[in-house]
Amino acid sequence: MKAHDSATHSGPIAAHSPSRPGGGGTLLAALGVVAFSLTFPSTVWGLESFGPWSLVAVRGALAAVLAGGFLLALRVPLPERRHWAGLAVVGGGVVVGFPLLTTLALRTATTSHAAVVVGLLPLTTAAFAAVRTGRRPPRLFWLAALTGAAVVIAFTLLESGGALSGGDLYLFGALLVCAAGYTEGGRLAGVMPGWQVIGWALILCLPLAVAGSAVALAFEPVRLTAHGVLGLLWVAAGSTFFGLYVWYRGMASIGIARASQLQLAQPMLTLLWSVGVLGEPLSAAAPVAAGGVLVCIAVTQRTGR
Repeated sequence: MKAHDSATHSGPIAAHSPSRPGGGGTLLAALGVVAFSLTFPSTVWGLESFGPWSLVAVRGALAAVLAGGFLLALRVPLPERRHWAGLAVVGGGVVVGFPLLTTLALRTATTSHAAVVVGLLPLTTAAFAAVRTGRRPPRLFWLAALTGAAVVIAFTLLESGGALSGGDLYLFGALLVCAAGYTEGGRLAGVMPGWQVIGWALILCLPLAVAGSAVALAFEPVRLTAHGVLGLLWVAAGSTFFGLYVWYRGMASIGIARASQLQLAQPMLTLLWSVGVLGEPLSAAAPVAAGGVLVCIAVTQRTGR
């Protein structure tokens, strides 16, 4: 494959400039949120069969093979040299950093407690985007975002009894690296299709994933179960490839800050999946919190136009 000729673009973002915000972009970003909402329950399943390091490494390797197959089948040329640094940020944030840190945290933290990360992620992503792009959403946008984040945090702390788990440092570290990866990925999705952003980021991380798999599988025991295998397959194909593909494409259409606010609904979806998949009880406060979050999302979507 040959690298893109610099003449391909008439400007920095001319080839794949973001489309006008609309329902299609919102739908794609929402599909990404649904895919991401299954990540924590699937990770818990995966940990039944694999150690945390093995699960993350094999997950990355499988997702990279899937992405590489699509890139080869469609004869996609290599990205321009100037985009590789951004792809490295995406890979370090969403392919390696976030999966590893949250998987380590989920060894001791419950899925509801881990949802603190998801609750804070929209605000952190919007802050990263504001610094990276120089754009400033209106004040009402930030007020609704802060309110939604407060609802998510309060609900999550209520569900966990207000106590901080030993995995909190992992969770807050995951929050920071993921926000950086989302922001850079959203920027790159303006110059190349979103699925190519995550595809090339996965390919960039493939050598590390293969080496990590070989080492981790040699030291961590593997006890294959149906749940473990299904969990691994989902976090690899569903969360890492499909979810990030539609997420970055949605961000390119409606903007990083607006798309990130859709993730305010992710903790509630994760809790619902936890009830259906993991059998965790659902408190009476969940519908109330979910309703408050949806109101905040509606406000941010309206003010972000």
